[in-house]
Amino acid sequence: MSLIELTDVSKVYIMGEIEVHALRSVTLNIQRGESVALIGPSGSGKSTLMNTLGCLDRPTSGSYKLDGEEVVTMTRDQRARIRNRQIGFVFQNFNLLARTSALENVELPLLYGPPLPAKERKQRASDALALVGLADRLDHHPGQLSGGQQQRVAIARALASKPSILMGDEPTGNLDTRTSREIIELFRKLNEEHNLTVILVTHDLAVARTARRTLVLRDGAVVCDTTDTNQAAMALQNAQELA
Repeated sequence: MSLIELTDVSKVYIMGEIEVHALRSVTLNIQRGESVALIGPSGSGKSTLMNTLGCLDRPTSGSYKLDGEEVVTMTRDQRARIRNRQIGFVFQNFNLLARTSALENVELPLLYGPPLPAKERKQRASDALALVGLADRLDHHPGQLSGGQQQRVAIARALASKPSILMGDEPTGNLDTRTSREIIELFRKLNEEHNLTVILVTHDLAVARTARRTLVLRDGAVVCDTTDTNQAAMALQNAQELA
């Protein structure tokens, strides 16, 4: 059984009298332990697809099964629970609390999941920070950390709940080239050494090349699903020209 199964998934937003088709009949499977990049021009539907995969939004039609559970028919609270259990998110802007330590930032989402003793929460947060190379920065606040270190804290926060899926929404967008490479290498290690399913939304083909599979979107549809980076590059160029 695939970890993620989308069948004929569409998403339509109603804006006054206008229907915006953000996703159009998307069908795809993602296996546990895969590394997948979602790329496409602005407005192609990649963020909508990520929000759907991340149980942040519900499709208008179709079926989405996450680890065998149908997401489309879930209530908002049910989606929140499966999201907390299965998915860790990393965003472009880090989204750290400025007045709390790295350890407290990582510990925070554990307060919203199944009840854990305080000692176990702190241990999980500490272990997650060690996993991303910040064992010596537990008490540092975000303002005392570089951009790359802040993103590592954000990754640790995503890992603290021990998810099966790690999702990154332009996770290198606010980083310089060298630091971006370090962060993408961290995603690669988490995927390969810890069997985490990694899904990255990116506009950067260099980032997409680090994934083993690439989905290229245009006008809400997946126009290319490939493990060939050259084929993905050609499909992206065509999508950009037609956008």
